Amino acid sequence: MLELCGGCIRLHPDEALRVAGALHAQTRRAFALPLSPPRTEGGVQCALCTRECLMGEGERGYCGLRTVRDRRLVHLAGTPGRGVLHWYRDPLPTNCVADWVCTGSRKLGCHNLAVFYASCTFNCLFCQNWHYREIDPGGPGLSAEELANTANARTYCVCFFGGDPASQMLHALAAARTLARRGVVVCWETAGTSHPNLLDYAVRLSLETGGCIKFDLKAFDETLHTVLTGASNRRTLENFARAARRIPERPEPPLVVASTLLVPGYVDAREVREIARFIAALNPEIPYALLGFAPHFYMPDLPRTSLRHAQDAEAAARAAGLRNVRIGNRHLLGSEY
Repeated sequence: MLELCGGCIRLHPDEALRVAGALHAQTRRAFALPLSPPRTEGGVQCALCTRECLMGEGERGYCGLRTVRDRRLVHLAGTPGRGVLHWYRDPLPTNCVADWVCTGSRKLGCHNLAVFYASCTFNCLFCQNWHYREIDPGGPGLSAEELANTANARTYCVCFFGGDPASQMLHALAAARTLARRGVVVCWETAGTSHPNLLDYAVRLSLETGGCIKFDLKAFDETLHTVLTGASNRRTLENFARAARRIPERPEPPLVVASTLLVPGYVDAREVREIARFIAALNPEIPYALLGFAPHFYMPDLPRTSLRHAQDAEAAARAAGLRNVRIGNRHLLGSEY
């Protein structure tokens, strides 16, 4: 459990980062994952995501899917030939983060091909999908072509999420390209840490097919973000702004959607206000979903997000200039505080 409150993180950032760093290492060790992104002098670099791991011989990258052999970068998974994931057909309408603005919500009788990648570039202490860590990266995989072939005549859209598709973006893009050619709407749900060039490709596929890219903006304050996720949010914000610049090419349906998980005691109305100001400065019409938190992973001691918390956050987002704000998954909201 994180023995820090939101106020302490803001008042004592250096100490907060030290305490949180030890907890992040503990959570990684429990699943035999690298404790931190390797920075081996003279190593081989992977530039697929913001971590930019510099690996020595035999070292694994932070996501656990890349290593170095004979001074060459080796992909254990996440290439067009092999992805570590599971998929399922999710009947429409579904509980998509963008369900109130996407076209899929009106496609009764069709389904979304939900693609859950079992790897990530962050280490969120509140992770709602932490069970992906229990999947063996060396176990059975699926090629991009095999994944694309799971679509059928009732597959209206595909959403790549996880974990996060950023850690297996080469696989996701290959599958998305094939599905796009078959008329499937392409969507993404990501923390936005992929290399900008890969992000551009993902955005283009969504732009061309009528899909969207949903960014999970976990916090605006960099220290708070690092404490909660184990990583800076600089690449996330840069990629979000990069994607938002493409909105004029197709205003409807929305190309870019943002969401924030309202973690009690940490991601409050103040934090949401700063995120919303950032979004509104790019485009005040960008849809913004505020999501309820349920106790999970290394934050099991927290309460569920309260209705009052969610309403205060919604008011803060609107006051910051956003015009399309929604409280999502209301069924998770409580009244504990």
